[in-house]
Amino acid sequence: MLTCGAKPIEAMTYELLIGLRYTRAQPREGAGNRFISFIALISMLGLALGVAALIVVLSVMNGFQKELRERILGVVSHVQISSESGEIADWSKVVQGAAQHPRVRAAAPYVQAQGMLSFDGQVRGVMVRGILPEAEDKVADFARYMRSGKLDMLRPDEFGIVLGSELARALRARPGDKVTLLAPQGLVTPAAILPRVKQFRLVGVFEAGMFEFDSGLALIHMGDAQKLYRMDERVTGVRLKVDDLFAAPQIGREMLRFLPMDAWVSDWTRSHANFFRAVEIEKRMMFLILLLIVAVAAFNIVSTLVMAVTDKRADIAILRTLGASPRSIMAIFIVQGILIGTVGLAAGIGGGVAVALNIDVVVPALESLLGLKFLAKDVYYISELPSDLHWSDVGTIAVTSFVLTLLATLYPSWRASRTQPAEALRYE
Repeated sequence: MLTCGAKPIEAMTYELLIGLRYTRAQPREGAGNRFISFIALISMLGLALGVAALIVVLSVMNGFQKELRERILGVVSHVQISSESGEIADWSKVVQGAAQHPRVRAAAPYVQAQGMLSFDGQVRGVMVRGILPEAEDKVADFARYMRSGKLDMLRPDEFGIVLGSELARALRARPGDKVTLLAPQGLVTPAAILPRVKQFRLVGVFEAGMFEFDSGLALIHMGDAQKLYRMDERVTGVRLKVDDLFAAPQIGREMLRFLPMDAWVSDWTRSHANFFRAVEIEKRMMFLILLLIVAVAAFNIVSTLVMAVTDKRADIAILRTLGASPRSIMAIFIVQGILIGTVGLAAGIGGGVAVALNIDVVVPALESLLGLKFLAKDVYYISELPSDLHWSDVGTIAVTSFVLTLLATLYPSWRASRTQPAEALRYE
C-alpha cells in the first residue's frame, strides 16, 4: 500500500523497486527512458574511472614514498653524528655514548671525502666513503644491493674499492680492474703541490636503485681512507641505526646528553627532507585534482536525475494521487542516484585495487606496447613504478565518493518531491 500509514520497511521496499526500475532500461520502454539509462551508464563509468584513477595514483605515490625511504636508508643511516670541526678524534667514545640510548641498535664510524676516479681514459668525480664492513652491515643495507662481490672484501691495506653500478659503467671498469683515485689533499713538493694518487682494485659493484648513489658513491675500507686523506685515527662521523626510523628526530635530540659538547646530530628526515616533503605534497594535490573527476561524475548523476524527473512527471503525479508522500517521491530518486553511484563506486574500487596490486605487470606491458620507458634511470631516482596500496586510502576514497554521490541526488530528488499532480497531469 502507498498510504501514509504503511510500515517503513514496506515503503522502503516500494521506493527501492521503483528506483531500480527507473535506473535500468527495458526494451518495451520509450526512447526517452533508454536515453536516460544510457546517461546513467555514462555516469557510472565516469565515477568508476575517477575512483579507480584515485586509488591507483595514491597507491603509486605511497609506493614512491616507500621506495624512497627504503633506498635512501639503504645507503644513508637513520642518524648521523659529526662535529663542528668536521672530524671526530675519539670516535669510540662517541659510539659508547650513543649506545647508552636504549633505542640505538647499531653504530658504525665512517670517513667521507671527495675524490676523483680515473680508468681507461674516463674520469669521474665521486664521494668516497671509508667504512668498516662488519659495522656498516648493521646500519645500512648495502649487502642486499651488491650486484657483484661482497662488502667484506674491503680489507685494510689491500686498497679494494666498491663502486655504484652507473659509476662503474661510466668508467668501463669491471671487478678486478685497478682504478686510480685522486684525493684533493695534495703533497707539497719544491716544484708544486701534487694531488695524492692511489690505485684501488675494484672488488664489488652495488646498485641501490637511486641514480645519485649509483653514479657518484665509492666505498673503501676506513683504514685506507684514513691513510689516503691523512686523517690518522680520526673519522668524519658515526652512523647509527635506531629501532624506529620515524622516531629518529626525537632519538637524535635525546641522544645529545650522552655526547660531547661539540657533537652535531642529524637524521634522515633532515638530510633528505625535500624528497619526502615533495612526495607528500604531490600526493595531497593529486588527491584533490583527481577528486574533480569524481565530482564531474557526481554532476553527471545530477543531470541524469534531473532528466529522469522531467521524464517521469506524469508517473510522479500518479504516485502522488495514489497516496505517495513527497518524502517517498524524494526517496525514490535518491535510491536511483545511490544505485548509480554504488555500482560505479564498486566497479571503480575493484578496478583500482586490481591495477594497484598488479602495477608491476601493467606498466611493463604498457611500456612494451608503446615502445617507451616511463622512468628513465638517468632522469629519475626510481626507475620502476612502485605501488603500495593502503586500505585506509581506499576507505577514504570510497566514503568521499559516496558522500558526493549522495549530495548529488538531493536537489533532483527535492525537485521531484515538489511536483504538483494537477500541474503534471494538465497536459497529459
